[in-house]
Amino acid sequence: MGSDATEDPAAGTGDTGGAELGAHLRAAVGRLYRRFRSERPEGALGDAALAVLTHLHKHGAQSLTALSEHDRVSPASMSQTVNRLTSAGYAVRTRALDDRRKVLFTATEEGHALAGAARAQRNAWLDERLQALSAEDREIIVRATELLNRIADA
Repeated sequence: MGSDATEDPAAGTGDTGGAELGAHLRAAVGRLYRRFRSERPEGALGDAALAVLTHLHKHGAQSLTALSEHDRVSPASMSQTVNRLTSAGYAVRTRALDDRRKVLFTATEEGHALAGAARAQRNAWLDERLQALSAEDREIIVRATELLNRIADA
């Protein structure tokens, strides 16, 4: 990270409010999100499947409908994703105890391990990048994080 305008599109714009700031913020958050998602163990699943596996890891058994709604994709698309997970041994299909007609998907031990490894790798990548910043820059990010959370909560 530097002060080069090609690395920091907001540098030197003078726009501290309004549409231009919003555009720069959306671009930076989008780039960071894509970069963060690209950090995963070698040979790991694609983004969609890893996101579903991570959701199962964090929240337990889920129905196809719940997974589809969470990811805002069609049930047909989610069906392909969970089929990849189950055929790779990262998830299993089970029947709901309260309604035997309902199919639930649960991460296997191997699925939990992969989701945990992916999370650890992503966190390590981000922690390393943050640690490389100056103390002053880290304080700025602390303040920016507070403001972004306030915006998200509004």
